[in-house]
Amino acid sequence: MLSHTLLARTPLAVIVIAQLFGTSLWFSVNGVGLALQEAVGLSESDLGLLTIAVQAGFITGTLLIATTGLADRVRASHLFAMSAVLGALINAAFISVADSVTLAAVARFFVGLCLAGIYPLGMKLVVSWTPTHAGSALGWLVGMLTLGIASPHLLRGLTLHLPWQWPLLLASALALLAALMIFQLGVGPHLPAKANGGRPWAGLAAFKQKNFRAAALGYFGHCWELYALWALVPFLVARELERLGAAPGLQPWLSFAVIALGLPGCVWAGGWSRRIGSARVAFIALAVSGTLCLIYPLLGGTSPWLLMALLAFWGVSVIADSAQFSALASASAPPERLGAALAMMNAIGFGLTIPSIALVTALWANQGPWVIWWLLPGPVLGLIAMRGLHLRTHLRTTQP
Repeated sequence: MLSHTLLARTPLAVIVIAQLFGTSLWFSVNGVGLALQEAVGLSESDLGLLTIAVQAGFITGTLLIATTGLADRVRASHLFAMSAVLGALINAAFISVADSVTLAAVARFFVGLCLAGIYPLGMKLVVSWTPTHAGSALGWLVGMLTLGIASPHLLRGLTLHLPWQWPLLLASALALLAALMIFQLGVGPHLPAKANGGRPWAGLAAFKQKNFRAAALGYFGHCWELYALWALVPFLVARELERLGAAPGLQPWLSFAVIALGLPGCVWAGGWSRRIGSARVAFIALAVSGTLCLIYPLLGGTSPWLLMALLAFWGVSVIADSAQFSALASASAPPERLGAALAMMNAIGFGLTIPSIALVTALWANQGPWVIWWLLPGPVLGLIAMRGLHLRTHLRTTQP
């Protein structure tokens, strides 16, 4: 058993490592996507469907815990741990149904349902332990989410000569460890462990706040781009490796690297937010990723090395704003309904990932890198929504 005293001394470290382990379930199938194509004959569209199923499950779960008040009625550490255990078991069970696209999609849906008890509750736990530096702390949390989503590619690289089932089982083992860590840690002292009651749709009340609404709309634009890009990374990397004539075995390692670069991006953004504010950091990061979204297809015929470098830079910037949107939303939401508000924001944002993932995975075979332009409306509309909050924050920090 882990020492409770040690856990209490390092709560942020415990939460972010548990987030890393728990969210390894998210893209666990994508990490073995190429092997599944060979073993059971899945197509790119089938893999897109499995990714969408996870997103749909996550949306359903976040709506459930937000509308029922479950996010604030149940101890966040208990809900996180229970979700991680169930997610681990269902993720392992996927192995037995992988040859049926329908059953595989159902299994991935329920994994997504469980992830709804991990990611939003992880944010609530961070705020409960470190309320004064939420932007910086959430930067670490989202960074670990990014590393968790990248980890299946790493697990596949480490087990490349083993059956494809191994990375899935390892991801499940990590999720079980996450449950143990969080269950022993408990909830921090700066938020109530649970609310006394809860009204259905209480999370929507936060949208009455101008700053929460601006942060949420910016986050929605960010979501449209983010997960679709992550779904495309293995295809984009494989394309450049083929143009270079390099070994296909490099694909999982490079896919992991591109997505995992979001970790230092999130940490850097979190540190920067303490100097210039979360709103400015989020605005700048979204502008950078939007610019890359615009220019990448235009450079599709240039050097593969240049495109890999741009993809790596994109991996840094595309997620750097996420924690800052969550920090801005946390600062504006009612504390007693923080879990419901964040879950509701997540539900809507992740709802937008479904059409974007569906578009790019269905059109990849015909359009190649040009499908990236389907992601461009997300950053553009997000920047428009964030403009007022960004300007207000900038004026406050520059006034004598």
